[in-house]
Amino acid sequence: MTAISDLDIFARVARTGNMSAAGREMGLSPAVVSKRISQLEERLGARLFQRTTRHLTLTETGAGYFKRVVDILSLCEEAEDFVSRRNTKPRGLLKVTMPTAFSRLHVAPYIDDFLARYPEIELHVHVSDAFVDIIREGFDLAIRIGELEDSSLVARRIAPDTRVLCAAPSYVEKHGAPKSLPDLEVHNCLVADSVEVWRLDGPEGEVQVRPYGTVRSDSGEFVRELVLSGVGLGLLSTWDVGPALRSGSLRVVLPAYRGAASTGVHAVYPSREFMPAKVDVLIEFLADLYGPVPYWEKELDLNKMGSRQASRPVSRRVGKGAGPAVATR
Repeated sequence: MTAISDLDIFARVARTGNMSAAGREMGLSPAVVSKRISQLEERLGARLFQRTTRHLTLTETGAGYFKRVVDILSLCEEAEDFVSRRNTKPRGLLKVTMPTAFSRLHVAPYIDDFLARYPEIELHVHVSDAFVDIIREGFDLAIRIGELEDSSLVARRIAPDTRVLCAAPSYVEKHGAPKSLPDLEVHNCLVADSVEVWRLDGPEGEVQVRPYGTVRSDSGEFVRELVLSGVGLGLLSTWDVGPALRSGSLRVVLPAYRGAASTGVHAVYPSREFMPAKVDVLIEFLADLYGPVPYWEKELDLNKMGSRQASRPVSRRVGKGAGPAVATR
């Protein structure tokens, strides 16, 4: 198959009637241009130009070929312009996947503002707490919360994800509040299916707690509702339970410990190179909306929601699962 570059060389020579002039336009020497034209004629099995010492003119075959090549080059230019415009102007279908609760609380209320700002974007939002392979499923962007595993994908942190241990007052009244990490062994610790350990930052640094509870679920919203109803305690995000903490429906326990600071709300996408403008503007919109101190954490003083407690280094097991329950480092 003839390369597009050869067609471009041929069209320039045909327009200028001069190999040197065509070469100057393309930054090629006359010898290279002559060789490429000869190779093109040999590949086609036809003479495209009549050559004399002074003139270069198209043959009848060459003239017919030139007419068709001009159309091909015009279509290629139009195709490149189409891609360029789609990459530089926010437009087209934008496929996004995001967690259920976060999308409902902190994305859906602001979609109208986003679409008003970028009216040529059409959103397709997939909502699920399950992990989605965005490459295989054809998504432009994913919103993921927590700690990210190493991968070939690109991630940008758009908001912190502050997690606190909390329980409903009814649970605390019935079972008491844990006063140290080992006390969690006798409490009903509710977790999502994907969680094996709670990674916490505390007075002794980072610790890992293996929680044990009577209920697991693939839904973070379901776990939150169980905690609110007094079934057990959980490690929950302030973006999810901020109003419940402010109203007193939930109470912070073990306030000296928080979820690991390395967790966050991330925008994950396939590649930095040639990122479409439609993806970039949604990431920037959400990053500006949340900021380094997101609105759900303003006027939320976690330290006043439970007295901070000193805790000795832990060596006991926490929870009833197999393996080390608490590890410090």
